[in-house]
Amino acid sequence: MGFVKVVKTKAYYSRYQVQFRRRREGKTDYQQRHRLITQDKNKYNSPKYRLVARITNKDVVAQIVYSKIVGDFVLASAYAHELPRYGVKVGLTNYASCYATGLLLARRLLAKLKLADTYKGQEKVDGKIFLVKPVDDKARPFKANLDVGLARTSTGSKVFAVLKGAVDGGLYVPHSESRFAGYNAESKKLNAEVLRSYIFGQHVAKYMSLLQADDEEAYKKLFSRYIKAGVASKDIEEIYKKAHAAIRADPSPAAKKDRKYEAKNNKLVQRTLRQRRARISQKKASLRAKNL
Repeated sequence: MGFVKVVKTKAYYSRYQVQFRRRREGKTDYQQRHRLITQDKNKYNSPKYRLVARITNKDVVAQIVYSKIVGDFVLASAYAHELPRYGVKVGLTNYASCYATGLLLARRLLAKLKLADTYKGQEKVDGKIFLVKPVDDKARPFKANLDVGLARTSTGSKVFAVLKGAVDGGLYVPHSESRFAGYNAESKKLNAEVLRSYIFGQHVAKYMSLLQADDEEAYKKLFSRYIKAGVASKDIEEIYKKAHAAIRADPSPAAKKDRKYEAKNNKLVQRTLRQRRARISQKKASLRAKNL
């Protein structure tokens, strides 16, 4: 009969070190983060920028972030909840809105760095692969690496729609065509028409038309916000075309509203001697009245 070797002894636990907090919470892939932020030692004070794309249930977050020892710093950011300013009021987390958010981030960042006129990106959206090229005697294109976090990098994922929007907006983000919607793994080619249709929300428009014809009740339930906003399937492409033009015209963030706060002083004011004596006299009088 063999003996089972005890591995997790007292010595094992005395040397055991727990993972980082965000790794324990399942929020950060530190192996990926290390590759994205580590800079060559001979490139002093020249940070590596990341295009951070995060998609939540109700919003799309696109940021340009760089890291220091003390933490991360956001250079520019754009959110899908800003798109109603540009005419997109519904469907803020679909493929087309992810593209528009990436475009907004790129134009906003380049305007901040005064490179918006030098690098205009792909103004005519055709779905074809595009990489910005440097202009002679001008500053080089702004380069960032895509950071998808814990999202699965499958073909057609919406994080790559944010990437496509940023690239078409004028940023240089190294990538290939193999993860965009419309890429065929067998032929290893990208169907630009399919990608273009996704960028302008035509996949949503087709499903709206199909559901409206087949199941009116399901259509009213799934697209209730579209119906309330008065958006029909035929209007979707034009909405995104106008949004792209509006973003290029003015990518600046909305002005913050002035909030007026009234200072609350909950500190009790100290009573004077006369007030204290009067209060005691009043209490005695009330007690005498009760006893009588």
